[in-house]
Amino acid sequence: MSSGLYSLEGKNFDKTLDLQNIKPYGDTMNDGKTQVSFTLPVPYGDEAAEAAKQLMRKMGLDNPQVVFYKELTTGFTFFNCYGTCPHTVDYTSIRVPKVESSVMDMHECDDFIREKIGRKIVVIGASTGTDAHTVGIDAIMNMKGYAGHYGLERYEMFEAYNLGSQVDNEDFVAKAIELKADALLVSQTVTQKDVHIQNLVNLVELLEAEGLRHKVILICGGPRISHELARELGFDAGFGANSYADDVASFVAERLASTSAA
Repeated sequence: MSSGLYSLEGKNFDKTLDLQNIKPYGDTMNDGKTQVSFTLPVPYGDEAAEAAKQLMRKMGLDNPQVVFYKELTTGFTFFNCYGTCPHTVDYTSIRVPKVESSVMDMHECDDFIREKIGRKIVVIGASTGTDAHTVGIDAIMNMKGYAGHYGLERYEMFEAYNLGSQVDNEDFVAKAIELKADALLVSQTVTQKDVHIQNLVNLVELLEAEGLRHKVILICGGPRISHELARELGFDAGFGANSYADDVASFVAERLASTSAA
């Protein structure tokens, strides 16, 4: 480790940084320079630009500047703006709930399952509700995987079923019962008006009604999903951006091994 760095929870930082008082910066460290973009339901013009500046002041940004604005359609104007943020946060006090499991590669995970469980793990996955996006669930389930991380279909010790998109929660639960699934994976990409929250809560309620909730490992994932949110909604784990099949497979294998041992 370089003499100019120090470590905090395994992450290296410049020794000159005051991590208890950090803020955005642009040209100079801690200058507070911040870029924001938004749309206002007002006609394009000088009044629109002034409205954007006043709004930025109310956001707490000093010296607001509108560097670009354009009419999107009649009565709506889009803005790119800069301002100076006077506030700081204490980075050293931040604690984010994370999935607690080791991360094994495909071969390590298969060996772990053979040794600790002794049979294939049955997993079904889908984009449930009205969500038509399959990129997320395909990245985790499909044999080719994503970014060099093979999907669960390629694992020897997983029996993986990818049901695709727009799968009703009722059908998803019925399939789980039919296949005697050990784990359910739900991908949610569409989040407008928190439709994903409603859908995920509904799934938990259906599983509880069937007496299955504590008999399966329940996981959700997507670009707006965090482990903290997943736990709040009644799931065992949540995987957000930059998560791969390795992460999901390792969690499922370790969780199933621990419950089987108990």
